[in-house]
Amino acid sequence: MQIGIGALSRETGIKVPTIRYYEKIGLVPEGDRTAGNQRRYDQADIDRLRFIRHARALGFDLAAIRELLAMSEKPQASCHEADSIAREHLAEVDRRIAQLQALREELGRMISECSPGRICDCKVINVLADHANCLHDQH
Repeated sequence: MQIGIGALSRETGIKVPTIRYYEKIGLVPEGDRTAGNQRRYDQADIDRLRFIRHARALGFDLAAIRELLAMSEKPQASCHEADSIAREHLAEVDRRIAQLQALREELGRMISECSPGRICDCKVINVLADHANCLHDQH
């Protein structure tokens, strides 16, 4: 089965400009060209793009995806490197969650300490104006 880039986009849920970008950076091979110079794609291209879309949805960056795709082409190799990439990504996700929790606490504190009144007494404005008023480091 050979399909055009529009059908590939619909099949994978990835926009045409993004597919072209992935081709440009070598993440996916360019589709074969027809006599009319149209790109054509097969099931392997669909599978590769679905892999990429799923990895992106899980927050993996393109460098990690490139490595994981290369590993997937060696099915008998050890999965130690893939596991390592996933563990590093999990640690980064945990770090971001901790940052978001601290941000949530700080915003909640600002809001709870703000009482209706004048802007000159507004806790939200005061905290935003002077980082020293924050309880958490949000750099």
